[in-house]
Amino acid sequence: MAIIALVAAKGSPGVTTTALACTLSWHHRMILAECDPAGGSVLAGYLGGALDGPRGIGELAVGELRDGNLESAFWSQLVDLDAPKRERLLLPGVVDPVQAGSVVPLWQRFADFFTDLDRGQPAYDVLVDCGRLQVVGPPWPILRAAALVLVVTAAHLPDLSSAQATVRAIERDFAEHRVPSGTLRLLLVGDGHSRSEVSRALRLPVIAQLPHDPRTAEVLSHGGTIRAGRPLMRAAGALEVPVRSVLDRRRARLTWPAGQGVIRNAL
Repeated sequence: MAIIALVAAKGSPGVTTTALACTLSWHHRMILAECDPAGGSVLAGYLGGALDGPRGIGELAVGELRDGNLESAFWSQLVDLDAPKRERLLLPGVVDPVQAGSVVPLWQRFADFFTDLDRGQPAYDVLVDCGRLQVVGPPWPILRAAALVLVVTAAHLPDLSSAQATVRAIERDFAEHRVPSGTLRLLLVGDGHSRSEVSRALRLPVIAQLPHDPRTAEVLSHGGTIRAGRPLMRAAGALEVPVRSVLDRRRARLTWPAGQGVIRNAL
C-alpha cells in the first residue's frame, strides 16, 4: 500500500489521533511516521514519555546529514507499539523545534525511503501524519509520493471552509508537479454535514466518516488502555477497506497496458 498521508485543514482536530487509531487497528504491518514539522505528540501523549533517550525522525535527520546512514539507522529509531511483534511501529516526530531545521531539507529523502518500505521483506505500509500545511517547511515531497492523501476535517461549516483552502492548495501543488490524479480524498471526523453534502461542497470524494468518541480520543492522546470495541477503533479499522479499495483501483489504472483501453473500445 506504500504511503498513506494524513493532513489537517487549518484548525481541524484529530489527525494524530486518527493516524494512531488506524495504525493500531489495521491488519497489515504498519509504520506510523510523525512528519509534522510542528512536532510529534505520540511519545509524550499516548506513550506517556516512557522511553529513555532521544528517538525518532529528528535523530535520523541529524545522522543522515552527518553520515548518510538512514538505511542502517532507521529501524533502531522505531518504537514497537505492540511489542514484541514489530507489526505496528512508530517513527516519533521532532520533539525540539531546532530538530525541524534538520528534517525539512530531507523530506524528499524520507519520501523515497518510505516508498521503498512497501517492497521490503517484510513489507510495511507507512501511515504519515503530516500535520497542518500552514507551517514552515511542510512535507510536500511526502504528499506527492503518497499513494493516497486524506484531508482530515470536521464536517461543520467553519472547518469545511478551512478544508476547502487546504484541498485547493494540494490540488494546485499536485497539478504543478504532475502528481497522478485520484490520490486525494476527504476523511470526516465527528458529526455535522452529511458525506454527500461535504463531497458536493468541496468537489472531492469522502472516503469515510469517523464517529465522535471523546473517551477513545482521550486515551489515544494521553495514554491508557485501548478498547478495540469502542466506536472510534471500530470505524478506524473499517477504514482500511475503502482505503485499500481506492489504492487497488489506482494501482490497476496506473499499470494498465498502454493502448489496452483503445483496443477494447475498438472491439
